[in-house]
Amino acid sequence: QVHLAESGGGSVQAGGSLRLTCTASEYTDSTIYITWFRQAPGKEREGVASIHIGGSEIYYASSIKGRFTISQDNAKKMTFLQMNNLIPEDTAMYYCASGNLWGLNPVLYKTWGQGTQVTVSS
Repeated sequence: QVHLAESGGGSVQAGGSLRLTCTASEYTDSTIYITWFRQAPGKEREGVASIHIGGSEIYYASSIKGRFTISQDNAKKMTFLQMNNLIPEDTAMYYCASGNLWGLNPVLYKTWGQGTQVTVSS
Protein backbone atom coordinates (compact mmCIF):
# COMPACT_ATOMS: atom_id res chain seq x y z
CA GLN A 1 0.00 0.00 0.00
CA VAL A 2 1.29 3.43 -0.94
CA HIS A 3 1.94 5.85 1.89
CA LEU A 4 2.20 9.59 1.39
CA ALA A 5 3.82 12.09 3.72
CA GLU A 6 3.65 15.86 3.46
CA SER A 7 6.18 18.29 4.87
CA GLY A 8 7.14 21.93 4.57
CA GLY A 9 4.17 23.71 6.07
CA GLY A 10 4.53 26.61 8.44
CA SER A 11 3.55 30.16 9.28
CA VAL A 12 4.46 33.06 6.99
CA GLN A 13 3.39 36.61 6.41
CA ALA A 14 1.39 37.63 3.38
CA GLY A 15 3.64 37.84 0.34
CA GLY A 16 5.91 35.10 1.61
CA SER A 17 6.69 31.70 0.14
CA LEU A 18 6.66 28.07 1.22
CA ARG A 19 7.52 24.83 -0.54
CA LEU A 20 5.55 21.74 0.36
CA THR A 21 6.86 18.25 -0.30
CA CYS A 22 4.88 15.06 -0.75
CA THR A 23 6.95 11.91 -0.45
CA ALA A 24 5.52 8.60 -1.64
CA SER A 25 6.68 5.26 -0.28
CA GLU A 26 6.44 3.82 -3.78
CA TYR A 27 4.84 4.40 -7.13
CA THR A 28 2.25 1.87 -8.21
CA ASP A 29 -0.67 1.82 -10.63
CA SER A 30 -2.55 3.91 -8.05
CA THR A 31 -0.03 6.77 -8.18
CA ILE A 32 -0.53 7.94 -11.73
CA TYR A 33 -1.57 11.40 -10.55
CA ILE A 34 -0.40 13.27 -7.48
CA THR A 35 -2.68 16.10 -6.45
CA TRP A 36 -2.43 18.74 -3.78
CA PHE A 37 -5.59 19.61 -1.90
CA ARG A 38 -6.27 22.07 0.86
CA GLN A 39 -8.99 22.44 3.44
CA ALA A 40 -9.65 25.48 5.55
CA PRO A 41 -11.80 25.26 8.69
CA GLY A 42 -15.46 25.11 7.81
CA LYS A 43 -14.77 24.76 4.08
CA GLU A 44 -14.78 21.88 1.64
CA ARG A 45 -11.56 20.24 0.55
CA GLU A 46 -10.30 21.99 -2.58
CA GLY A 47 -7.99 20.58 -5.23
CA VAL A 48 -5.31 23.14 -6.09
CA ALA A 49 -2.74 21.44 -8.33
CA SER A 50 -2.32 18.09 -10.01
CA ILE A 51 0.49 16.42 -11.92
CA HIS A 52 0.84 13.21 -13.90
CA ILE A 53 3.91 11.38 -12.58
CA GLY A 54 5.25 11.35 -16.11
CA GLY A 55 4.96 15.13 -16.13
CA SER A 56 2.77 15.17 -19.21
CA GLU A 57 -0.19 16.81 -17.53
CA ILE A 58 -0.33 19.63 -15.02
CA TYR A 59 -3.40 21.47 -13.84
CA TYR A 60 -3.94 24.37 -11.47
CA ALA A 61 -7.07 25.66 -9.84
CA SER A 62 -7.88 29.22 -10.84
CA SER A 63 -7.61 30.38 -7.23
CA ILE A 64 -3.85 29.74 -7.16
CA LYS A 65 -2.82 29.93 -10.81
CA GLY A 66 0.27 32.05 -11.31
CA ARG A 67 1.28 31.81 -7.66
CA PHE A 68 1.74 28.08 -7.08
CA THR A 69 3.88 25.65 -9.08
CA ILE A 70 3.71 21.87 -8.91
CA SER A 71 6.75 19.81 -9.84
CA GLN A 72 8.25 16.43 -9.12
CA ASP A 73 11.42 14.44 -8.63
CA ASN A 74 10.43 10.92 -9.58
CA ALA A 75 13.80 9.46 -8.62
CA LYS A 76 13.05 10.53 -5.04
CA LYS A 77 9.30 9.90 -5.35
CA MET A 78 8.66 13.49 -4.33
CA THR A 79 6.11 15.98 -5.55
CA PHE A 80 6.52 19.63 -4.66
CA LEU A 81 4.17 22.58 -4.36
CA GLN A 82 6.01 25.88 -4.52
CA MET A 83 3.75 28.57 -3.13
CA ASN A 84 4.66 32.19 -3.75
CA ASN A 85 2.94 35.47 -2.96
CA LEU A 86 0.89 33.79 -0.28
CA ILE A 87 -2.27 35.49 0.95
CA PRO A 88 -4.27 34.90 4.14
CA GLU A 89 -6.91 33.04 2.11
CA ASP A 90 -4.29 30.35 1.44
CA THR A 91 -4.38 29.38 5.12
CA ALA A 92 -5.43 25.73 5.29
CA MET A 93 -4.31 22.19 5.92
CA TYR A 94 -2.62 20.97 2.76
CA TYR A 95 -2.82 17.34 1.73
CA CYS A 96 -1.36 15.35 -1.12
CA ALA A 97 -3.24 12.45 -2.60
CA SER A 98 -2.55 9.86 -5.26
CA GLY A 99 -4.84 8.17 -7.72
CA ASN A 100 -5.09 6.70 -11.18
CA LEU A 101 -7.78 9.04 -12.47
CA TRP A 102 -7.23 12.68 -13.28
CA GLY A 103 -9.28 15.35 -11.60
CA LEU A 104 -9.55 17.67 -8.64
CA ASN A 105 -12.51 15.95 -7.02
CA PRO A 106 -11.37 14.44 -3.71
CA VAL A 107 -13.57 11.37 -4.21
CA LEU A 108 -11.22 10.25 -7.01
CA TYR A 109 -8.38 9.69 -4.55
CA LYS A 110 -8.02 6.80 -2.15
CA THR A 111 -4.54 7.46 -0.78
CA TRP A 112 -3.91 10.54 1.32
CA GLY A 113 -1.16 11.95 3.44
CA GLN A 114 -1.68 13.27 6.95
CA GLY A 115 -1.53 16.91 5.92
CA THR A 116 0.68 19.87 6.71
CA GLN A 117 -0.61 23.19 8.05
CA VAL A 118 -0.01 26.44 6.20
CA THR A 119 -0.86 29.68 7.99
CA VAL A 120 -0.56 33.06 6.29
CA SER A 121 -0.90 36.18 8.40
CA SER A 122 -1.73 39.63 7.08
